[in-house]
Amino acid sequence: MSWEEGGDLYACAQIVERGDPERFVAAMAAPLAARAVLMPLYAFNVEVSRAPWVTQEPMIAQMRLQWWRDALEEIGSGGFTRRHEVVTPLAQALAGVDVSGLQKAVEAREADLERAPFGNEAALMDYLDATAGHLALAALSALGARVDEAAVLAHARAAALARYLQAVPELEARGKLPLPDGRAEAIASLARARLEEVRDAPSLRALRRAHGLAGAALREFAQGKPLLALAARDPASVGEGRLTLSEFSRRWHLLTS
Repeated sequence: MSWEEGGDLYACAQIVERGDPERFVAAMAAPLAARAVLMPLYAFNVEVSRAPWVTQEPMIAQMRLQWWRDALEEIGSGGFTRRHEVVTPLAQALAGVDVSGLQKAVEAREADLERAPFGNEAALMDYLDATAGHLALAALSALGARVDEAAVLAHARAAALARYLQAVPELEARGKLPLPDGRAEAIASLARARLEEVRDAPSLRALRRAHGLAGAALREFAQGKPLLALAARDPASVGEGRLTLSEFSRRWHLLTS
């Protein structure tokens, strides 16, 4: 599988660079062998996350999601897989890997078809676990790691919530009510709860070291804690679109977490 321009891995990298810059930077900091797994997975995530938003027709969005379910079923069966710039390298990256978690990630995206908010905090956490947690677990498995699942999910949930809070203004502009409770005190409480979960888990740095090469899949979580700490201190930053770190801080956490 080639990284040359026009190759599938190159195409995946372009999709991630355009659609998920944070994960792109994290993947580019990984060794080449890990990058060949991470870029197809992250490109898959970009394509699936787009599906509910590229059309106003729920039926068409459902068909797009079903296309990815079918592609994952082909990958999981270990037989024929459709020729596609993301599916083809994804099948190679996921050879022998259980894809049931990624199927759940696709199914969870159906929530994006609904404009109503999540019913409660638990429903939002389930969504974040499915869309971000299962992606991380699949990446670790594809890179050969024996995973401390609870610890990984704690960091994945924190990073996913941070990204979700950053997306609140855009989601609201698209007509979705993104949070079960949008009051400032509720946002701060949500952020603090995830920070407590992360504090009770092994540190991100310790997890990365314990997982060797596969630890590269955890680098994408680097901004989770500092962003949630900011949301806890200044919950108004969420609705006002100010939940962001400086360029220096982003790079620092990427390098040191």
